[in-house]
Amino acid sequence: MSNSAYDTYISPLSTRYASTEMKFNFSDRKKFTTWRTLWTLLAQAEKELGLDITEEQLNELRSNIDNVDFVAAANEEKLTRHDIMAHVHTYATCCPTAGPIIHLGATSCDIGDNADLVILRDAFDLLLPKLAGCVKTLSEFAEKHKSLATLGFTHFQPAQLTTVGKRACLWLQDLVLCEKTISRVRDDLKFRGIKGTTGTQASFLQLFNGDYEKVRELDKKVTQLAGFQSSYSVTGQTYPRMVDAEVVSSLSVLGSAVHKICTDLRLLAGLNEIGEPFESTQIGSSAMAYKQNPMRSERVCSISRYLMNLVNNALTTASVQWLERTLDDSANRRLCLSEAFLCADSVMLTLQNILEGLTVFPKVISRNIDKVLPFMATENIIIAMVKIGGDRQVCHEKIRVLSLEAASTVRVEGKDNDLLERIKKDPYFAPILDQLPQLLDPSTFIGCASEQVTYFLKEEVHPLIDKYITKIKTTATILNI
Repeated sequence: MSNSAYDTYISPLSTRYASTEMKFNFSDRKKFTTWRTLWTLLAQAEKELGLDITEEQLNELRSNIDNVDFVAAANEEKLTRHDIMAHVHTYATCCPTAGPIIHLGATSCDIGDNADLVILRDAFDLLLPKLAGCVKTLSEFAEKHKSLATLGFTHFQPAQLTTVGKRACLWLQDLVLCEKTISRVRDDLKFRGIKGTTGTQASFLQLFNGDYEKVRELDKKVTQLAGFQSSYSVTGQTYPRMVDAEVVSSLSVLGSAVHKICTDLRLLAGLNEIGEPFESTQIGSSAMAYKQNPMRSERVCSISRYLMNLVNNALTTASVQWLERTLDDSANRRLCLSEAFLCADSVMLTLQNILEGLTVFPKVISRNIDKVLPFMATENIIIAMVKIGGDRQVCHEKIRVLSLEAASTVRVEGKDNDLLERIKKDPYFAPILDQLPQLLDPSTFIGCASEQVTYFLKEEVHPLIDKYITKIKTTATILNI
């Protein structure tokens, strides 16, 4: 990067976070070459339907799709104040034979809006395999730790035990739901089609001398040539901006899911039960040299929060599209749509890196369980006493008193939980002392957690992974981690 590059604003999404391929997808080169591709497809379809367009003209258009003079186009836009017409003129300059038929019958949105839909579709196709990659890596983590007992938490207070793998399946389920939503929105995308200035196709009806069937066929041909199965049946000048709202909403839901995952990981890092990757040369704090902050998870939460709030832009834009169209959507969409995908892409890349390097600390987990397990085992102890003939109410009262004493020792005196020692010293519980090891075995407190992991992975997760298996990258390519 030249020194002059440091004198102007550059989005951190393009310099620090998003992938090369996603940045290219929203680049000027991708946009303007897509415009040229659509002009070529329009001319091809018009020729096939009988308009006076030659094969020489089509070949000239095709051979110059990538021959974009960006400087000339920018200078032309300064004069015309119209981006589409600026590129019509610069395309015509390098296609002197085909120049007269470029953009024939079309309005700006026949090119610009359709190109946007191509770019959105391609962005989904870049994002979904990355989401599936995170699902795959996390599923392997869940399988590996499906039987490792750990404290469950409700209200961030110790609750019944679960397993590390079962908790990972809660994260997985959110990602599975996100994939279903995002893939549905992607598959529901249609082409705007060739609809003209206010969506009536009036200019094309004139071109084809009133033959409406040819107008419909033109719309169908260009739609299919662009790789779409169908176009929106009716439009104003633009495709429905509700589509943008749905697109960004699906990505915002993904932001919510990964924010929850990485918040959990930050909490678990604070408990020293799970750690994200930490490089040998990484510095956690400029002052506190011992710090190992979960900075990757914090980054995901930070960018996800921004992503989650972008949906309000798309919703508001859709709500203020007066009648057939107003232009106050344009500048907002340039920011909102690209940033939504760049954010989603960056959090997927970082999440993949985190998941690939998660470290579990079983001894810390076990120690944390030991602090509260005696309290959780009291019901098992009561049942064991009743089985040998004890009175449930008497046993309950003894356990209650001993538990309060132990809790006071922990909270007031800062000592370890000594409830078990108190139980062992009380003659009342002598008949079941030999059962205590079994009654306190953490594996007996996790219910069906392990089996649930196995079933969930088989029934819901593995089919999703198989859907993308040829496109999943096993190692994340992440810059500036």
